[in-house]
This record gives sequence, C-alpha cells and structure tokens, in this order.
Amino acid sequence: MRNATVADPALDVLVVGGGINGAGIARDLAGRGLSVLLCEKDDLAAHTSSSSTKLIHGGLRYLEYYEFALVRKSLAEREVLLRSAPHIMWPLRFVMPHDPHMRPVWMVRAGLFLYDHLARREVLPGSRTVDLRRHVAGTPLQRRFHKGFVYSDGWVDDARLVVLCAIDAALRGASILTGWTCVDARRGPKAWHATLQDARGRTREIAARALVNAAGPWAAQFLTDCAHTPPDKQLRLVKGSHIVVRKLFDHGHAYIFQNPDQRIIFAIPYESDFTLIGTTDVEHHGAIGAARIDAAEVSYLCEQASRYFERPVRPSDVVWSYSGVRPLLDDESGDPSAVTRDYALELDASAQAAPLLTVWGGKITTFRKLGEEAADLLAGPLSIARGAWTHGAHLPGGDLSAWIGPAKRPDTDFAAFVQALARRHPELPAALCWRLARCYGSRVELLLGADGLGAEVAPGLHEAELNHLHAHEWARSADDVLWRRTKLGLHMSAAERAAVARWCVEHWSEAPLAAAAEAASTGEQAWS
Repeated sequence: MRNATVADPALDVLVVGGGINGAGIARDLAGRGLSVLLCEKDDLAAHTSSSSTKLIHGGLRYLEYYEFALVRKSLAEREVLLRSAPHIMWPLRFVMPHDPHMRPVWMVRAGLFLYDHLARREVLPGSRTVDLRRHVAGTPLQRRFHKGFVYSDGWVDDARLVVLCAIDAALRGASILTGWTCVDARRGPKAWHATLQDARGRTREIAARALVNAAGPWAAQFLTDCAHTPPDKQLRLVKGSHIVVRKLFDHGHAYIFQNPDQRIIFAIPYESDFTLIGTTDVEHHGAIGAARIDAAEVSYLCEQASRYFERPVRPSDVVWSYSGVRPLLDDESGDPSAVTRDYALELDASAQAAPLLTVWGGKITTFRKLGEEAADLLAGPLSIARGAWTHGAHLPGGDLSAWIGPAKRPDTDFAAFVQALARRHPELPAALCWRLARCYGSRVELLLGADGLGAEVAPGLHEAELNHLHAHEWARSADDVLWRRTKLGLHMSAAERAAVARWCVEHWSEAPLAAAAEAASTGEQAWS
C-alpha cells in the first residue's frame, strides 16, 4: 500500500521526544496558549524516563562534587512536585547506616545539615541520627551497624509522571503523537518543515514556528541526522541499571548505602512485595535504545547490598531488572558518577531562521523547572505573552479537594482520598481500590463508569481500565500497560501477561499484528 501523506496546519511548536523533558515542555507551552505537537518515536517514557531510580530528590551525593546550585534547585522542587500529584509522588524517609570505613560522621552530618537548609521545607521533616539497634530500620541490617542517619526525599512513579504531563498538555490543546518519528526537519526563515513517519510508513508534513529537541540520549544524533545542524555540545551516555528482588524488609523506609568505590546505591520498597536496588553508572557505547543490564552490574548491585543486609542478596534472587541511558552533559569528568546531572538549554534563534531549542541533560526532579525555563526562552522569539504557571498547578488527578476538602499534606491527603474512594465504591476490593487511587487519583471516575470495571482480563486488570488507558493515555500495547502505565507485569505470571497481550491485539486496531511477539511481554527488560 502506498504511504499516505497528511498535511497538518502550521503549529507554534513541534516538540521531538516523549520523555519527561519533552512532555514537561509541551505541557508548559500549551498552558501558555501555544499550539503544540509532541511526537515520540516509541511510547511515552519508553526509555530513560521509565528507567530512573524513581526518586524526587536533591541528590545528597552531588554535594561532594560541589553541585550546590543543582542540589538547591532540586531540593526546592521536591515539595512543589509532591503537592502537584500526591497520588503518584509521596514523601520517603531514607536511612544511611554509618560505615566507619566510608565517610566520617562529621562529613555526613555536615552534608545533611546543608541538605536540610539549602531550600525551604514545609512538608518533609529534617534529618536526624538514630540508633539502629533500636530503630526498625536496623532489623534487616548486619549487627555491626549501630548508628544511622535518617533524612527525607520523595518517591515518584516516573513513567506515570510523563503520561500525566502529556495528558495535561493535551487537555490544554496540545497534540500527542506516539509511534511517530521525526525523520527530517528543514529550517526556514519563519518555520521548520518536518516530516514525521510511523511504523507503517505513513508520513505527516508539519510546519512549526519553533522546534524543540527533547530527544534525550538521541539529542545530538537528532541534530546531526534530522535537523541538519552540527551540535555544539556533546553528551556522555551513561547506563544506569536496577534490579528488583522479593522484599528484603517490612518497614516503609528506604536505604542509601555507601560503597568502597565512593558511589552509593539505594534499596527502596517497591510495589508492596519487592525491593528495588540501584543504580550503576557504566559508560554506554552501544545502540541507545538497546541498553541492558549485564552480569557484572547484577553482581555489583548484589555485592554492595550484601555488605549491609544480614541476608545476602544473590543474582538468583533477581526477579526483574531494567536499564536506561542517561544523557549527561560531557564535562570531561573521568568518573561517570561525577558527571553533572544538571541540564543546559541551548536556544538558537536569529532574525533569519526559525528558533531551535535543544535540551541537554537533566534529571527527573527538575523537569518542571526545565520546562518553565524552556518556555521562558521561547517567549521572545514566539511573542509569548503568558508567563510561568506550573509552580502551583496540579497534574491531572492530583487535585483531590473534591473528595477530601482543602489540601493539607500530600501523604495524609492521599490516605484520606483512598478512604473516600472506598466509601464511594464499596464494591472495589481494598487492594484494587488502593492501586486505582495511586494510578489515577481524582481521574479514577473516568474508568469507574456506570458499567463498572467489566471483565477481568488478568488478576487486578479489567477491560474498563484497559479501554481507559487506550483512549486517554496513549497505550497501544501490553508493554505500555504492564510496564509503564502500571507495574502489573511485575505481579503477573507469563501466562497472565500473555492474556493481556492477546486482549490488546484483539481489541486495539493499533496493536502489533504479531501477537506472538507481544504474548511474551517482558517490558523490554529482563525477567527471571
């Protein structure tokens, strides 16, 4: 069949890249009244933005590299983000067992003092010292650890954060195209003329007054291959891998462990029944979209965790793993762990050519601020009259006031919301009620319609939710559902994941034609 070409009307901005930065920029620009189209060659958050350690944090270890501006900016964003979406983000207390062979007590206390005071806190409590022989966090640790330090940061469902930004952008008028690659972009004096192509070979011709390159690890490659613009900066591509094991402790604290190589790893409660351990920092030289954990990384994470836990963590304990490539600004640091996690926004705007904005680097905690700064940079060239607006805005589902009254604290507000949802829908099992509240917040009624949840396709996953994800959240395959929109794939057997894959193929016209390939859905990661 011949390719079909569809000509779209002129836009204000074309955003290339459906990770957290692209979605955040599209959201901000749409909220300022611009016409925006975001294109993503795969799924939203399909790569780096669903492969993070899933923390909203200042970056305690960055203080050792004198990244005070980055830490301050990140710390200031924590409570802004927690208030914007209490259903997918929540406060988390971290425990650092003191190892006398690592950093001395005075250094840790000095770092935590700075961490507590570099930015204003209203919700998150400050740090303190605890006796691990009496504190609940000491129970799963080796008996040699007597003293620990406890401090605050936050947790986020990273992939859902990206999706919520895209939903918000769409609600404000943006168009979101997943499965469409920008294969060519030609710059004119007044507009960019871009060609988008999907997996079936269909094309769309786009004219936009400005182009935003938010391609993440592909940013430099996009400039060279598609935008025909030599990049002025270089990225350091660093692979970060995580492992998931059956839960190692029963309390709600997370751990931060210091390693002999001066790196740190986290051990975090994950999906109720598991513990998430990560991350590694390994130079990545292969195909960007094909990052996979290797045996050396698994061994490293197991060995470092086993230095602290009473029960050793072995490679055979790993039930799932995932890897992502971080696009870090190349600052010529020898150690990948020392490369800055800050971002740079490069605006190429002149009177003779349409504006080009490229995003270099970044971290999930600073995505909102990055989006705000990107929109501010484009305000001049595009004559944007409206100013910044996202600081006090909720993400979709984050405003719980219709259910619980005025907001107080993100964590207690969410607990009250779960109770309110259970009262309104007593037919929901408690575990399902809690999961739907976590995923959808106040938007949960969009899928709890008059017809109920419909048939159960796999344990805890019903037709109404699948239809909602397809209609409102751009889910097009079982992987989109099981590993990004939810993490249900982690709780299901291979047969149950295959049942979801078959349902998607049968009911979604855009689903992959090769059902057999989907049936073994693995989230493009490793399953043991």
